[in-house]
Amino acid sequence: MIIQSDRVKGHLAALVTILVWGSTFVATKVLLGQFSPVEILFFRFLLGWGVLWLLRPKRFSTEGKKTEVLLAMAGLTGVTLNYLLENFALVRTQASNLAVIVSTAPLFVGLMAAFLFKQRITIHFVIGFIVSMVGIFFISFSDGSHIQIHLSGDLLGIAVAFVWAIYSLLSEKLSTYRLDTILITRRTFFYGIVFMIPFLWSGDSFQQVSLWLQPLHISLLLYLGIAACALSYITWNYAVAKIGSVQSNLYFYGSPVVTILFSICFLDEKVTPKVVFGMVLTILGVVISEGVWRKQGRR
Repeated sequence: MIIQSDRVKGHLAALVTILVWGSTFVATKVLLGQFSPVEILFFRFLLGWGVLWLLRPKRFSTEGKKTEVLLAMAGLTGVTLNYLLENFALVRTQASNLAVIVSTAPLFVGLMAAFLFKQRITIHFVIGFIVSMVGIFFISFSDGSHIQIHLSGDLLGIAVAFVWAIYSLLSEKLSTYRLDTILITRRTFFYGIVFMIPFLWSGDSFQQVSLWLQPLHISLLLYLGIAACALSYITWNYAVAKIGSVQSNLYFYGSPVVTILFSICFLDEKVTPKVVFGMVLTILGVVISEGVWRKQGRR
């Protein structure tokens, strides 16, 4: 009963996390109207890192160099690369497009699990992958007048899904060490901030710091830093520890629904019938592939 209860809590944690992350595409898109992608990323995770220190104000000792390397790699993939690519993608494509494309992360988790852990890929996974890729094609080529800018942003979205898949497997490995989730997340944020330092001097970062004092901007930053970073990373790592990276990532296909609704309401984004068709195919492909990994024995 205890194990079953833990799994239920893990599923709930994954659901809440994805709902929050689904809204972050819209919040970030609003901020990108005034600030650079690197600037938003830096302040967001610096705030999240500070909140985690307040939640767990004690030193963190790892079990050795191997654990520290895993934490550094998690910071590089799950924080620096993932969100840099995401923010730059949002400059080039619609938030709704990106949310749907990023929802294909479970497919990349499945491919990596098959390659690294020798899991068998069945026809269901192949069909699901193809259906999702066809869906992304319809999303990216839905508007001929904006094909170049949307295509570059959508391709970055695929890169985000790939990088997130790497992070998910790393976080699952870290969960086997049974270390404090908050401390692991805080150390991951630290490495993420360190790895983004070289990007801070590029472009026009920190040229409009006074704009952060505006109520809308500071509110969105607090939401991204506290709810979407500090707290959501804790709930996500908890979910991965309880139900595994593959099943946790399956919740990604629900996140685009949140993003699409918020994008239409707050960003006035246009969703054409062709885009809707592509979105349905993309999410359907992920759902089809779910049957493959549910039968596997991983966590």
